[in-house]
Amino acid sequence: MHPVSSVLYRINKLELHNMQKNWLSLWIILVGAFVAVIGSAGAVYAQANADWTEPFPPFKIAGNLYYVGSKGLANYLITTPEGHILINSDLEENVSLIRASIESLGFKFTDIKILLISHAHWDHNAASDTIKKLTGAKYMVMEADVSVVESGGKTDFQYGNVPAARYTPTKVDRVLHDGDEVRLGGAVLVAHLTPGHTKGCTTWTMKAQEAGQTYNVVIIGSPNVNPGYRLVNNAAYPTIAADYEKMFRVLKSLPCDIFLGAHGGYFDLETKYARLKKSGLAAFVDPEGYKKFVTDKEQAFKTELAKQRSAPGK
Repeated sequence: MHPVSSVLYRINKLELHNMQKNWLSLWIILVGAFVAVIGSAGAVYAQANADWTEPFPPFKIAGNLYYVGSKGLANYLITTPEGHILINSDLEENVSLIRASIESLGFKFTDIKILLISHAHWDHNAASDTIKKLTGAKYMVMEADVSVVESGGKTDFQYGNVPAARYTPTKVDRVLHDGDEVRLGGAVLVAHLTPGHTKGCTTWTMKAQEAGQTYNVVIIGSPNVNPGYRLVNNAAYPTIAADYEKMFRVLKSLPCDIFLGAHGGYFDLETKYARLKKSGLAAFVDPEGYKKFVTDKEQAFKTELAKQRSAPGK
């Protein structure tokens, strides 16, 4: 081989070797980044929703119904002489916040006898096992969400394969069905199956007594169609579209004076709380706001459904 050709050959061989090393390094970096993203998805999601763990002043809504959640994740305490009912456990990080809120209102965290949830997504039920262990509460969950809860999120139709959406599997003590009542010390809550967001998504209703008046309380589970939800040809949830339609029929049929939900943003928590000192309970009496919220969410669902049905290769 000509000396110049020999040198060029060696240079090209070295460049190829370096290129291969660079590609290998790049591949390792990409794989590492992917693993890091998956592993830290929960942290990233929590940062994007910083209000999920941001403290919010606990307060009385009406009668024996209290708000004890964070700014973004709603928790409700229903107090009775025989112990208390808590709706939603939220993230593990929220347990100390919930406890502090309950105790600042003058109640004992350990007096929680019943734990309920709005639906089986980690932001609303990840700490259920912890709260059960701390209080001895009986955990009651709508039937269609039981497998998700007891698998720690693994059987969720959308997030079952997302590590960041997993949580400690928690044994359910009572399986609920549509229309079931949960009773404790004179308090009565009714579980309404409002599926779609999860298969067992639950909207809770109760009556609150205040100043001689009775108010219909509705605590919406969730009417949201999350990004990535397939409403058409969803093998993991074939009836998802029909279930959403059922959910909206149920929500529209419920009498509502006090409108609440699984997230403070549903019912404009911050604005209403700011009016609480001046207006009292009237700040949370919002039947028209409830109707508008349900109507807007139903329209958003219909728009997304039409979009998916008309998409190529649906």
